Amino acid sequence: MQKLLVTQNAEMMRRLHHYLQQRGIPVTVSEKGNQLELWVVQSSYTALAKDLINEFKADPDGAEAELQSAPRRAAPTTHTPSLPQQLLRQAGLVTISFAVLVTLVFISLNTQLAESVFAALRISPTFNDLPWTQPWRFITPTLLHFSVLHFLFNVFWWWYLGGRFERTYGSTYLLIALVFCGVISNVAQLYDSGPYFGGLSGVIYGLFGIAAVVGWQRPSHPLFLPNGLMIFMLVWLALGYTDLLWVNVANTAHLTGLISGLLVGVSLRMLEHANRKSAP
Repeated sequence: MQKLLVTQNAEMMRRLHHYLQQRGIPVTVSEKGNQLELWVVQSSYTALAKDLINEFKADPDGAEAELQSAPRRAAPTTHTPSLPQQLLRQAGLVTISFAVLVTLVFISLNTQLAESVFAALRISPTFNDLPWTQPWRFITPTLLHFSVLHFLFNVFWWWYLGGRFERTYGSTYLLIALVFCGVISNVAQLYDSGPYFGGLSGVIYGLFGIAAVVGWQRPSHPLFLPNGLMIFMLVWLALGYTDLLWVNVANTAHLTGLISGLLVGVSLRMLEHANRKSAP
């Protein structure tokens, strides 16, 4: 995140925040004493955001009028993006690439290659030995899905949460979150139930934990989660510890994934706070 503007004019900040959001700039407002600070959430938008701020400050009424009239002028030539185009806009390279990889592995698990694929990707050949000589096994169980429902559920949430995370914080941070949450949840599940498990759910709950922390009380943040969604995820986690579900659930992976995600989220909030303090 990067600070764009500091002002005590609440009305001007309200109008400017609305104007930038309508132009597709991911911005958020925070209070510091009696001042309001405008921040751009994704640094790649900084240059464009500064240009739009200068344009707005030069003629606020004119900028808002132009924004309101632009959709009407563009209507005759504007085409609504198709569903695939909308989905692609909601994800980045890591989100898309990993979803494709999960899909290919799921397809292979439904062929004659299933046994060899599972043997190659499960976390360990034994019930309690960590795969130090084959370190890729720490993360590869996240590629394994054993039913259509399991596969669709996890890919959907990976796209929804992982895509938003990557678009906001970048591909490197998503890779870090994937590896950190994936390794911790996989190792914990190995010690709890042995190597015969798989799925992206531990990472999904890790991303959920990250979003819960970084979006907490920040409704304009791209990772802000509505209360209903948070309740659903927590209820699903709790149901896994009962006999009410019709599927086997890797409860330990879910719980430790959530905890590791909360740690990543707290680290990001601390990093954002440190960047704010050091910003001129």
